[in-house]
Amino acid sequence: MPLEHVTLLCFFASYLLALVLELTQFVRASQLTRWGAILGTAAGLVAHTAYLLVRSRDSQLPPLLSSAHDWLLVLSWLIVVMLLTILLWNRHSAVALFGLPPVVVMVGAARFVSQSTDRILVDLYGWKMLHASLWVLGIAGCCAAFIISLMYLVQHRRLKRKQAEPSELHLFSLERLSRWNWWAVIVSVPLITLALMTGVFLALWSRGSDQPVRLVQTGFVLTAALWLTMAVLFGWLVTARHPGGRIVAWRTIWACGLLLLMLLAQQLFIEGGIHGNMLGRDAPQRQGRLTRLPPEALLAVEGPPLSSGRIAVALRDGPVRTPLDSTRRRFDPEESRP
Repeated sequence: MPLEHVTLLCFFASYLLALVLELTQFVRASQLTRWGAILGTAAGLVAHTAYLLVRSRDSQLPPLLSSAHDWLLVLSWLIVVMLLTILLWNRHSAVALFGLPPVVVMVGAARFVSQSTDRILVDLYGWKMLHASLWVLGIAGCCAAFIISLMYLVQHRRLKRKQAEPSELHLFSLERLSRWNWWAVIVSVPLITLALMTGVFLALWSRGSDQPVRLVQTGFVLTAALWLTMAVLFGWLVTARHPGGRIVAWRTIWACGLLLLMLLAQQLFIEGGIHGNMLGRDAPQRQGRLTRLPPEALLAVEGPPLSSGRIAVALRDGPVRTPLDSTRRRFDPEESRP
């Protein structure tokens, strides 16, 4: 099947089917359904990758820079890669039961997120790529910490009640989950910090361009506030000698959960997504002056009437200039008829 025929619904359905197969383990545990869930997740990842490749080819940009729609799909793609890596290492693990719901939510939310291509600050491609990469890796780390903390609390509750581990809910030890959670927070917070720093740099650099980015807006303020919460959690984990695993899990769930919820809310309900309405107040007027074509430019064009393609080129490249010589004349539509 050609890659162009792969749609978002293809891998959304694959991930949803894999989640349903995981849930059926509580009704009747079976190796067949477990392998079906793993294969469904793998098939979704293949379709997911093909979809991002087609989108990147059409926009001539990497998915991290093309649109908020593609950025959110890259985030969910990273989580699926982590899930499959753990499942290949230990296929009896119930990690997909905790990791697939966020993936399904993100892929479903991507359907309603803006797909318009971001063309601002094209001269700073490297800095934009660095900013987007740090941001998506930091948020992926937060997702991992959130999932691991949920697994820790479920395992802690089972051990506290001295219940036997069901075959359909095989989890890792509390010590391993606590160690993974610690590393996920320790790695993700510096990445998000660097992403915010590069974002501020890009916003300040854009002040001298035709498309300035405003820092004082809802998206940036909320992100900075939740980053401060993550930074407090980071400092506590680094300085505390023997932090309680259950307390760490709960604080991680609150901090990372709020950050992920805010991210999805901004993408869905705020114009422009995570960056809000990025253009400054004077940007529309500047754009208007750049794209307004004077009437005399149209009169200077010789040949048949302007097609939509020629108008698009004229609007992009600015006013049409032709040599001022004796051959220049006003175009008469009657002369072009056969």
